Amino acid sequence: MEHNSFKLPFVHLLCLLLLCPLVSCQLNYKFYDYTCPNLTKIVRYGVWSAITNDSRMAASLLRLHFHDCFVNGCDGSLLLDGGEKNAFPNRNSARGFEVIDGIKDSLEKACPATVSCTDILALAAREAVYLIGGPFWFLPLGRRDGLTTSESDANEQLPGFSEPLENITAKFTSKGLDLKDVAVLSGAHTIGFAQCFTFKSRLFDFGSSGKPDPLLDTSLLTSLQSTCPNQDDSDTNLAPLDSASSSKFDNLYYKLLLNNSGLLQSDQALMGDNTTASLVLNYSKFPYLFFKDFGASMVKMANIGVLTGQNGEIRKNCRLVN
Repeated sequence: MEHNSFKLPFVHLLCLLLLCPLVSCQLNYKFYDYTCPNLTKIVRYGVWSAITNDSRMAASLLRLHFHDCFVNGCDGSLLLDGGEKNAFPNRNSARGFEVIDGIKDSLEKACPATVSCTDILALAAREAVYLIGGPFWFLPLGRRDGLTTSESDANEQLPGFSEPLENITAKFTSKGLDLKDVAVLSGAHTIGFAQCFTFKSRLFDFGSSGKPDPLLDTSLLTSLQSTCPNQDDSDTNLAPLDSASSSKFDNLYYKLLLNNSGLLQSDQALMGDNTTASLVLNYSKFPYLFFKDFGASMVKMANIGVLTGQNGEIRKNCRLVN
């Protein structure tokens, strides 16, 4: 009898360890319920205020979260001054840092030294998507902030706008994500804008051919050539990633890909692989399927290389280590 009573909880514990990845177990859906009960309200209000003042901010906050997690894990390292902020994919394009600062200031008044900048960033990205018509996903919390930031790591690890799909997939795979996540998370480009230099080669000299990308829809090509004339001073002009509804989170991005109207080369490349092309077709037809899968992939991404327990710290200022 004594032997059986010992064995049963041990088996349960073993099952828990096998079924629950260590990091996910350490994160908790109720992590701040007692220490900072108004956390979600404070973050949502800060994000709402920012989007009300600047509709582009939703995409900017989502991008910050993505770019943070893809460089040595979700640890708020992108928020530190220097380092990753100066990397090519972030320099003069990453924005929204002041929004995170404002939310952090509000939280420090409500619950000092409690909520990590990393969790704030993950929550801000979710609220940004939700507030402009996108899905809501439940997010386990308890991430802690990293102590270092690396410009070279950001240059190396972040997917590029003109990289082949194989390279992008390899970068996702190295983070524990897969080809489906590539297709799903690319759907974030249903909002936001890109600078002309990120796609201008498709308009005038694709592959050093002296001609536009033959895959690009002709009406979109004409419009983009007007927005981004073939001269250096147009490099920082902006064009919507989703020309149909750039400020609403929906599935039109995928419909544009079917029409050869993906803005970035890395977007349109999804149609060159059977698996991702099939996902594009499904998401173009079934918006609720896209929303469901997007939320699931965002939770996976938000778990990349997180610091928990006694690792890292809770920064008082998101731009500086304590």
